[in-house]
Amino acid sequence: MPTVLSTKILSLAQKNLLLNSGIGLVEYDAIKINFTDFKLPGYIKNAVITSQNTVQAIARKDIRIGRCFVVGSKTAHLLSEQGYNVVETADYSKDLAAIITNNYSEENFTLFCGNRRREELPSILKEHNIQLNEVEVYRTHLDPVTFEQKFDGIMFYSPSGVKSFISANILNSTQAFCIGDTTATEIAKHTKHIITATKPSIENVIVQVVKKFKDDKK
Repeated sequence: MPTVLSTKILSLAQKNLLLNSGIGLVEYDAIKINFTDFKLPGYIKNAVITSQNTVQAIARKDIRIGRCFVVGSKTAHLLSEQGYNVVETADYSKDLAAIITNNYSEENFTLFCGNRRREELPSILKEHNIQLNEVEVYRTHLDPVTFEQKFDGIMFYSPSGVKSFISANILNSTQAFCIGDTTATEIAKHTKHIITATKPSIENVIVQVVKKFKDDKK
């Protein structure tokens, strides 16, 4: 039975997608998140939110937001559950930046982010002279673990998760499964054995894992 390592603790439903397909699972959290004690005015007109960690961070504060511009369908769903008004959603930061520059170029925005936030979206908005206020609402810390066990595949969900794993382990020829292009770019520094999800979600990473090992059995 093939066994994969997940660099993030999965939900029970996600675990079952693997286990019911005859794939063994080992899991851990390669990174840790700490929320910051940020302060803001009581009302933000336009907020850019790019991760589920950000949703958790702002939900801890009494922040009123007029409109949310969001990366990721799950992040958008969490915001809607919290009662926030999601007006635009895209799978990737560059796509959200294009929506903003094409349709909201006269507006000002507040980006809620972590300390390891990507440059892509802020750079695009800056190029188009769109005012962006950045607020750090959480910090990401690497939490490496050394594994003696050899895995048939390893599942990565962020560049930080890749850096954490690589700091304590060697990939060799192990198959890497990545949630998106930026994660794949980071892991490409260490291996050519990469499969990237067709949609940036944990479930789609799992789909790629199941497909890979089902095909290998043929």
